[in-house]
Amino acid sequence: MWRSKTVRTSLGFVALALVCLALADLQISAHAPWAELGRLLQGLARPDFTAVDYLGTAVVRTLAFAFVGVGAGAAAGLLLALLFQHRAVRTSCAFIRAIHELFWALIFLQFFGLHPLTGVLAIAIPYAGIFAKVYAEILDESDPQPSKVIPHGSGRVSALLYSRFSQAWPHLATYTAYRLECGLRSSAVLGFVGMPTLGFYLESSFAQGHYTTVGALLLLFYGLIGTLRLWARPRLLPLYLLAAPFMLGDGLPIRWQSVSRFFTEDIVPEPLRQGEGLAGLLPWLGELLVDEALPGIWNTLLLTQIALVATGLLALMLYPLVSQHFTGRHASGRIRGALGHGVLVVLRSTPEYLLAFILLQLWGPSMLPAVVALAIHNGGIIGHLVGQRSNAITLRADAPHGIERYAFELTPRLYGPFLALLFYRWEIIMRETAILGILGIATLGFHVDSAIQEIRFDRAMILILITALLNIGVDILARRLRNRLRLRHTASCEP
Repeated sequence: MWRSKTVRTSLGFVALALVCLALADLQISAHAPWAELGRLLQGLARPDFTAVDYLGTAVVRTLAFAFVGVGAGAAAGLLLALLFQHRAVRTSCAFIRAIHELFWALIFLQFFGLHPLTGVLAIAIPYAGIFAKVYAEILDESDPQPSKVIPHGSGRVSALLYSRFSQAWPHLATYTAYRLECGLRSSAVLGFVGMPTLGFYLESSFAQGHYTTVGALLLLFYGLIGTLRLWARPRLLPLYLLAAPFMLGDGLPIRWQSVSRFFTEDIVPEPLRQGEGLAGLLPWLGELLVDEALPGIWNTLLLTQIALVATGLLALMLYPLVSQHFTGRHASGRIRGALGHGVLVVLRSTPEYLLAFILLQLWGPSMLPAVVALAIHNGGIIGHLVGQRSNAITLRADAPHGIERYAFELTPRLYGPFLALLFYRWEIIMRETAILGILGIATLGFHVDSAIQEIRFDRAMILILITALLNIGVDILARRLRNRLRLRHTASCEP
């Protein structure tokens, strides 16, 4: 019965994506896009590492923002996880994690400017909400039996440390390590709003047509992600965390008057500032809804559904690259597996925003660069996780090979976990879709960025609130679908 529900749900999503595909703008409008792509590939083949001064600074800043932001987010998230049973805490965490890091950065830029605090808080706040949710789920899934033998009178902290924490520690550490990788991507992307990380220099190099420098920056970034396990060893992490705050760089002094004005005046809706009251507020909200919010919501939903299905199809095609059932266990198979792992590392390590920026320069403004960027990044993540899960499956000695093994042996067994992961990424894909509007795609982020550029912070905050509520709604819908289809989905395996 559950299989038929799964099939019907999957076909429904595919049909909806096809309808959205017919309504979307997916044309390539750039002049000679393939020639431009060729020049970019030449830059990757012949990178220029001679600009050592700012390349080294960019790498150090990227690492510093990631370590400080993720460290602060993990500490706050752990405290919130202990209180996650309270509805107010769960709701607050859902709200802050529903707002993308770049939206947080755009908000803090208005009163902190290009101060290091802007980048740190932009990462730490949404990550605190994410850590709280996942840490709470990991702790809840630990065996409660050991807590029953804790001596009477032991404090709550002691009971947690010696019962649930001791069991959950491997999963907590694994997820935190993954979030550090995410933090590196977030840190790099903050450069696109002016923070001195890799993204800042990448954008300026691309704008000037210095593709050899672009190639060097991209290869440096892939090198950081690909070698993360080599240099981010547990015994070195305390040293990194202590040194990182001193590597953030300097910024202009914070003008606390600007902070106060932002909260007491700038984000207050204009009709209320002018003393027009409710009579002026309702038409103002109606105009904002019709002119900006509804078109932004429509395009965000349209792009999200196309990208979601494209992500699923790509993940199903990619997972054999890291599955031992296809690569084999002999020497040549290990080589193929290593190559497949390398391909998926590049795909999942490339931030959607960065890839969409590059593709927009090559193909011109449309939804196509966003769809491809979202599918590549998220498809790489899910493909990697599904491929790793396939390695735990034991096949019969007479199991078929090739396409039959893929279609009739492994994919049916992996489809439930695959669909659970895809539904988990649904909310993340929508959050990324909204933020891609900053690049010029007419999603909600486009209207948020336009309002901020026009110094209309009241309109920007309303649109950011709508974006957060939309993401929360999709997250609730995805969770209900997982429950309806009885898809097993544990916190410890979340991407």
